[in-house]
Amino acid sequence: MNVTIKLFAQLREGRFGVENSEVPEQSRVKDVVQSLNIPSDHVKICLVNGKDTGTDHVMQNGDTVSLFPAVGGA
Repeated sequence: MNVTIKLFAQLREGRFGVENSEVPEQSRVKDVVQSLNIPSDHVKICLVNGKDTGTDHVMQNGDTVSLFPAVGGA
């Protein structure tokens, strides 16, 4: 199945900003995180189709997954 993956801030470093990707049926967001060699504790916000979800979410064909690191500022 095809999903769109969007990475933000530090998660983009050495990777990409937006990419369409083929993933196996019944893949979870955490499977994508692992395949990108992103430590699971670096993902603090996960959205699927604009809705807050966890990395255990099972993706569907055509989903857009947005991954964000911790957000902070002074």
